[in-house]
Amino acid sequence: MLFAIDFFIRRLAQGLVIVMAVALLIFTLLRVVPGDPVRLMLGPMVSASVAEQTAKELGLRDPIIVQFGRYMAHVFQGDFGHSFVRSAQGGSTGGSRGENTFAANNRASVIELIAATAPYSALLAALAFLISLVIAVPIGIWAGLNAGRWPDRFALYLSSIMISLPNVWLGLVFIFLISAKAGWLPAIGYQNWTYAILPALVLAVELSPIIIRSLSVSVSTNLMEPYVAVGQIRGLSRFRMIAAHVLRNSSIPLLNMLGIQAVGLLLGGLFVVEYLFNYPGMGLLMINAVFQRDFPIIQAIAIFSCGALVGVNILVDFVSTTIDRRLQY
Repeated sequence: MLFAIDFFIRRLAQGLVIVMAVALLIFTLLRVVPGDPVRLMLGPMVSASVAEQTAKELGLRDPIIVQFGRYMAHVFQGDFGHSFVRSAQGGSTGGSRGENTFAANNRASVIELIAATAPYSALLAALAFLISLVIAVPIGIWAGLNAGRWPDRFALYLSSIMISLPNVWLGLVFIFLISAKAGWLPAIGYQNWTYAILPALVLAVELSPIIIRSLSVSVSTNLMEPYVAVGQIRGLSRFRMIAAHVLRNSSIPLLNMLGIQAVGLLLGGLFVVEYLFNYPGMGLLMINAVFQRDFPIIQAIAIFSCGALVGVNILVDFVSTTIDRRLQY
């Protein structure tokens, strides 16, 4: 119990520092890259004086460190701000010059936008992980138990092909063949959970080869460890050694890899695939916010994504130390 308390206190403190550093980096980059979000919000024909006055009212002309301090003070209170572009009624305020356009109560709450889209992204990510594990774990174990033979070569060739397929191209192929031609699965938008299957397949193809190679290498390496021979000398069957010891020890690299890939999906592939399939998750929200330079949404999703990375890695490290207490974090 003391180990668990000490572990989580140390790792949460480290994680908080990482999240703060990432938040400051994203916050700074958004304000130094070319382009003024005020022009997008007010429209291209707005006068320079009106644009400047609006920017000052929104605090966009204060020093970056002042803006960041003010923003984080609100974040610690659970307030991630309001969208620059989206109205509280769900439409866009871009180009509007009404005097109440930029009032907080007339703009959509960022936390409410994220809360509305996060369940869709969670469903998609969970389904992608489930499909990839069903595909990759049996192949990875089979290849690891037959290192140097044709199952290992088959797994290598298969994973090489899968990892070489761009997710954008693969998504378009799936939409054309599985949805448009065969009519087996819906592809665009969301009405029920079946709309998540096709984009989840694209993500699973991206994730599966990494699991296959990680697991096959780990299993084959553990089979060559001295404890396997010692166990068999003491009378343990090969099946029991593999099931009770080899697979248990092989799961640690797999867990570490999944901890990284979980947020890799969230930060990369998940966003691209959601945009491609017009899937109403955080990825689609994020990409639209980038196009519109909607700072509050981009900042909030970056913080949540970084927090997810930290949280997943803390849990993975804790499970790894529980499996093998020789590991120190």
